[in-house]
Amino acid sequence: MKILVLHGPNLNLFGRREPHIYGTTTLAEIDARLQKLAAELGVTLDTIQSNHEGELIDFLHAHIDDAQGALVNPAGLTQHGVPLHDAIKAMPFPVIEVHMSNIAAREAWRAHSIISPAVRGTVQGLGPQSYLAALRALVEMQRQPTGT
Repeated sequence: MKILVLHGPNLNLFGRREPHIYGTTTLAEIDARLQKLAAELGVTLDTIQSNHEGELIDFLHAHIDDAQGALVNPAGLTQHGVPLHDAIKAMPFPVIEVHMSNIAAREAWRAHSIISPAVRGTVQGLGPQSYLAALRALVEMQRQPTGT
């Protein structure tokens, strides 16, 4: 089973950007934890980080026929990423939205996600554990017999 992991704009700055909100864990450390968990679960990951919405969309399109799910942290595209929303809706596999912080507990403008209506579910507010919880949930969902 192949799972995609998409990290949106500015997430390459995890560990340096607003550590009082996002902590000090780097994106490389998050990806390493995800790879370790993926190996334990017997799945493979294909990961991208981009500061450009089109590159994230192209990545989804390129894997439309060979992936079985995706984790997406849309970052700054959460509130305004209409093209990313539309690309996610076009995918034949489940997508889980991930956020390190609880966006509902931050500035009022962050609380609304344009991405949420396009995804199967959202995991947020758990720091780096948000990614790991989302990966576990996605793999479990995909391994469940249809209709259960």
